[in-house]
Amino acid sequence: MTRESVRPLLVGGVSTTAVLALLGWWVTTSPQWPRIQAQFFDPDAMRAAFPRVLDGFWLNLRIFAVAQVAILVLALLVAVVRSLTGPVAAPLRLGAVVFVDLLRGVPSLLLILLFGFGIPALQLPGLSRSSLFWGTVALVLSYSAYTAEVYRSGMDAVHGGQRAAAKALGLSQWQTLRFAIVPQAIRNVTPALLNGAVSLQKDVVLLSVIGVREAVREAQIYTSSTFNYSSYLVAAGLFLLASVPLARFTDYYARRDMQRRLQRTF
Repeated sequence: MTRESVRPLLVGGVSTTAVLALLGWWVTTSPQWPRIQAQFFDPDAMRAAFPRVLDGFWLNLRIFAVAQVAILVLALLVAVVRSLTGPVAAPLRLGAVVFVDLLRGVPSLLLILLFGFGIPALQLPGLSRSSLFWGTVALVLSYSAYTAEVYRSGMDAVHGGQRAAAKALGLSQWQTLRFAIVPQAIRNVTPALLNGAVSLQKDVVLLSVIGVREAVREAQIYTSSTFNYSSYLVAAGLFLLASVPLARFTDYYARRDMQRRLQRTF
């Protein structure tokens, strides 16, 4: 490592440390700081809340994993249907447009409330009455509407000559999408999909409003019984442990993808 490369790192480290130290001094000089410290930074309360918040966070991760897979598949299906051409596919295209417009126009929180409380209350035979299940379905539908548009932008970014070449080779519309358009579209939008995964990992906490005992709900229950808010910091720490590596990987992938595109251009 040369001196020219070390110097910016040192300057950046010193300036960051100075800013954090100044910010810390400013906060701790508040006359209310001792009270806030006891309410939010109590080590004993953190240790007591950690097991139950960790159990709730494990549920967050499982919901996230299931929802993310379902979103990627459903959104791709919607995007493919919307990209079909020809009059025969018109009803399917209309259905895809309605799906995106309706679900993208309703806030995710409202959708979770409607699905989580409304559908179980119907008590329809054959359908689950679990709020966790229907809350997850609402989250999947909401995110699928956004992700479908991400996929569609990736398809639109594929040069029109690709479709013409596939048609010249005698490929059908489905084969053109399967072998030419969709693989390139997925590569185009992978950084955006990773950003969506980071957002989803945090938005799973919205299910707490319908009583799902995930990490934030567990922290809320602990706070209600002890009147101490340190459990929220435990939950925040667990989310950071999961989201920061994913965010860093997203940045790394986006940077590498940009370098690859620049190399292809030149």
